Amino acid sequence: MYKKLALIAVIVLAMLMAAPGLAQDAENPTIAFLRYGGSSLISLSEKGILDMLQAYGMINEEERAVLDESEDLEGEHINVIYRDAGFDLPTVNLMIEDALDNGADVLLTLSTPVTQLAANITREMDDPPQIIFAIVGTPYFAGVADTPCVKDDHIAGTQTDIPYEQYVNVLPTFNPDLKVIGTIVNASQANSVFGAERIEELAGELGIAVETAGVTTLSDLPLATEGLISKGAEAIVVPGGYTVSIGMSAIVDIATENGIAVFSPVSQHVYRGATVGAGFYSLYREGVIAARMLVAHINGEVDLSRTRINLTPGFTVALNLDSAAEAGVEISEELLAMADWTIKDGGSSEGVSPELPEIGIELPAMTLDERREADLEFLAGIHCTDEMISEQKRQLETQWSD
Repeated sequence: MYKKLALIAVIVLAMLMAAPGLAQDAENPTIAFLRYGGSSLISLSEKGILDMLQAYGMINEEERAVLDESEDLEGEHINVIYRDAGFDLPTVNLMIEDALDNGADVLLTLSTPVTQLAANITREMDDPPQIIFAIVGTPYFAGVADTPCVKDDHIAGTQTDIPYEQYVNVLPTFNPDLKVIGTIVNASQANSVFGAERIEELAGELGIAVETAGVTTLSDLPLATEGLISKGAEAIVVPGGYTVSIGMSAIVDIATENGIAVFSPVSQHVYRGATVGAGFYSLYREGVIAARMLVAHINGEVDLSRTRINLTPGFTVALNLDSAAEAGVEISEELLAMADWTIKDGGSSEGVSPELPEIGIELPAMTLDERREADLEFLAGIHCTDEMISEQKRQLETQWSD
């Protein structure tokens, strides 16, 4: 406990001391990169953002090297404030306030917790900075926006879509006789609560009972997993959320000891030991989309108040055959046929590393004019018309009246 408090104090002190003059050059916009914590998945989105900034000449090679080290930058064209909360929720508030104190023009928020708090804090401001978000699974459930087009004018971003219906429907393919599953929820994380509710609802439609264990910290995960297994869970099926994501190995260790498979709605979690990853995949793409909004906003080429929250559908199934073998879990031929890629004998059939666990994490080769044309065409495709806004407001009014 004391070590954690000391760590938070160091982080806060670093925030207060770091680069107070970053926002002093009025000609350069100041972007605050605000992330909940560092991970291989967040690194994919960050790479997409930085690749785009470099492609547009907003950062040069030397400046890119600085940002790759998650350091502040006073650059030739843009200034960057880089903050990381270390997966500590109270620190999120501090780093947002720090970014505002440093005059950030744009808050680039990575994760649901950071975006949720940034939206809440800036709503009270007369002239808030723009918020552009990525790696947010539940923007509406979390109160970041009401609908894709009904939102605060200063908020835009891209939703990391987790197709829970497809995710849960994988279960009968794994075991058609499955009767009970266990799931884990952190009540302080909107994406975790939303996902757990959807898992329970959808599993119920399949005739599968769901046992739920609540957690608040990483240290709760082993006991929670053991408790679910003691209640008859035949598989652990987790929702999205940072606690289960960071602590996946702790869940897998207990499940493996008991011959139980672990399912995750994030395909890349098979690199962390999950038996089956069935859901969202391209986090690099999400970074690129957020950067499209950022670049066009800086260049004055788009009105983000009229840009709807992006949602790109997709579903990928991945299997960790090594984890299955270690737990003594059988993978059906039907499920194996569904797999887009697998891990076997320590290697990925994709040929990628756990540090950057996706293929296609490079921008397509094109001229700057071609890139700008393609990006502006994409943004035009997610423009909110007056008719769209009116229709979404009517739908909201109908829901509220019901």
